Amino acid sequence: MIHRLSVIAGWLALGFVVVVTLSPAGARPTLASPHLEHFAAFALIGFAFALAYPSRVLLVFAIVVGAALGLEALQLLTLDRHGRAVDALVKALGGISGICVGQMASFLLRLKPMQSDRTI
Repeated sequence: MIHRLSVIAGWLALGFVVVVTLSPAGARPTLASPHLEHFAAFALIGFAFALAYPSRVLLVFAIVVGAALGLEALQLLTLDRHGRAVDALVKALGGISGICVGQMASFLLRLKPMQSDRTI
């Protein structure tokens, strides 16, 4: 169940970020500072993909970091947006942080409780 929800959440979040990133600047929703938004969005994407594909860490890393760098590069092609190296770095660090937390959560979900023969 967690796997299926993570797959759906990861791809939907990535799709939403693509649309918002490449839409006109005035149409972009804002909640907090741009760097915090970028970090949080990519942390969520990284977390979801890490839970969705726990045994494919390199693929998840390539998708998340590649999306961060690629979206910043694509902003250079739009008239009212700008791609900046610092924004790409913030997005990539957010994605890597989310992947790390997701991998840890995935590991903890796979652990089985230890059975003890002793009674206290």
